Amino acid sequence: MHTESVPPRPARVLYVAACALVDRDGRVLLAQRPEGKAHAGQWEFPGGKIEDGETPEAALIRELREELTVEPCETCLEPFAFASRAYPDFHLFMPLFVCRRWDGFVRPTEGQNVTWVPPNEIARFDMPPADRDLAGAVMDRLSGARV
Repeated sequence: MHTESVPPRPARVLYVAACALVDRDGRVLLAQRPEGKAHAGQWEFPGGKIEDGETPEAALIRELREELTVEPCETCLEPFAFASRAYPDFHLFMPLFVCRRWDGFVRPTEGQNVTWVPPNEIARFDMPPADRDLAGAVMDRLSGARV
């Protein structure tokens, strides 16, 4: 009789929402993780942890306001893709939304670098594993897209 081993359950599931902000030229915003944080120096889709009782959309609105001074409306956040990735001490679940309209101008508040990138060039950036998982969908589905 053959039995497959079941992988051990992670200690916890971490829910993080991310956003591909797309400007009028079809470029996607990437933010560089600041020093002192996990994956420092790598590039990511902006976003952050989903707090207890918070929807992914509400978390993104809060995080984009706090970290980049932009205000997307909830109806402008389009569900796009998700990453699900096991790490040694937690499992990350990260939905990615696309947003093409927001109020304000991108001004990083945590000292992080940001850059606008054509979707077909995202692969050249060093990204954390979950963002790398999502980058393929962004490159496949948003390359050549214009607002």
